[in-house]
Amino acid sequence: MELLKGAPADMTGRQDREIRTYAFLDALGVAYERTDHPDEPATTMEACEKIDAILNVRICKNLFLCNRQKTAFYLLVMPGDKPFKTKELSKQMNISRLSFADETYMKELLDIYPGSVSVLGLMNDKEHRVQLIIDEDVLKEAYFGCHPCANTSSLRFKTADLTDKIIPALGAEPIIVHLEGIV
Repeated sequence: MELLKGAPADMTGRQDREIRTYAFLDALGVAYERTDHPDEPATTMEACEKIDAILNVRICKNLFLCNRQKTAFYLLVMPGDKPFKTKELSKQMNISRLSFADETYMKELLDIYPGSVSVLGLMNDKEHRVQLIIDEDVLKEAYFGCHPCANTSSLRFKTADLTDKIIPALGAEPIIVHLEGIV
């Protein structure tokens, strides 16, 4: 794996959702670097550790959640090394019970599959049905790392670009939380 600048010159074999992600970032004027890892899709946080070293960034967990009734959906972005406690987030959000949303909703709302969840998937949520939640520690980092809606590549860009360009372009109004990873 190596660090590359911008979108691939050759998009052969790339998924449409990944190609749309590069076009989205390019249209916003976001400078980004990427590393490709098609032989080792980043489906676990352990696999992401190798990618973190290449990108020199703290990659995030992106958790797709829903309420008990499956009528409200949330995308939680938090540091990858911080334990997630459902009860802690439920309390802060004043939601009686949160759980992981089904893959069906992930595909329907974000056009993403498990292992590829990314804040960039919100570009596919035209009806804004998914509420973005960001742990405040993510915003303290100089750079932000995520997938381009495909887990065979990973990106790095400035966190300021996330907050000042990407999130506004997504039409998202994030809720900032403070998660300690303990209950």
